[in-house]
Amino acid sequence: MRTTTSMRMDMTTRIEGDGVTAQGAAPFSPPPQGGGGREGEPRAPYCAAPANAHEPAALLAAMWLASPALPVGGFSYSEGLEAAADAGLVGDEAQALAWLRGQLQLTLARSELPVACAAHAAWQAGDAAALQTIQAWVLSTRETAELRQQTLQMGRSMLEWLRNLQPTHTGLALAAQLPPAPAWPLAFALGALALGLDAGHTAHALAFSWLDNQVQAAVRTVPLGQSAGQRLLAALTPDIPAAVAQARNLQPRMDDWQSFAPMLAILSARHETQYSRLFRS
Repeated sequence: MRTTTSMRMDMTTRIEGDGVTAQGAAPFSPPPQGGGGREGEPRAPYCAAPANAHEPAALLAAMWLASPALPVGGFSYSEGLEAAADAGLVGDEAQALAWLRGQLQLTLARSELPVACAAHAAWQAGDAAALQTIQAWVLSTRETAELRQQTLQMGRSMLEWLRNLQPTHTGLALAAQLPPAPAWPLAFALGALALGLDAGHTAHALAFSWLDNQVQAAVRTVPLGQSAGQRLLAALTPDIPAAVAQARNLQPRMDDWQSFAPMLAILSARHETQYSRLFRS
């Protein structure tokens, strides 16, 4: 059994080198179109830089997708945070900040965000083969039944949301080729594309949606006060642009995507049999 200190290291250690930091991040330089990976390495479709970053319609669409009112059930998942609190790893505001920053840097920036960016380009190109490859990667990296259930349930709900709004959208036919449902980051990218968002807005909206849900989970689980929740958002929101920049640099190099967080997987597995639970993960 690992010690509490080593357990914390999995989720709180800052990433150096290619890692992200909230301040002083290097300017983002996009890789060449369709390239950037090592020889023989899978390439994912390259997503262009945002061209409409300040258009009100795009900002409103991003806020819509990031809203907790989006009917996909994100509020019902803590993604291991509830189990971490139960294990004594997250018991106050400072530990919640370290946990969420570790998740943002170690998993979101290296998996969910590059996946969403690549999926956005694949949906836009109508590339069914690329979508199937991305879907297979996502499902193969969900290490527990709860995490797999979450990504499929939220993806299925997002698809239903799109069917209700745009029943003739061309992406729906492609989505039918990803049974039982597109994984959450793929479905989110399709919804963002349907609302006219570019890849940059898509990644930022997905990241903030995740952060907002996780902060609310921390408020209910640790527990924390509402003011503490707002301080967490204030501390972590500035980290998002750097995480998105890292994700977009990783995006064409599929072999460099990773969701390696072994303690998170252990906690998720424990949560499946945890005696008292508020959340589905």
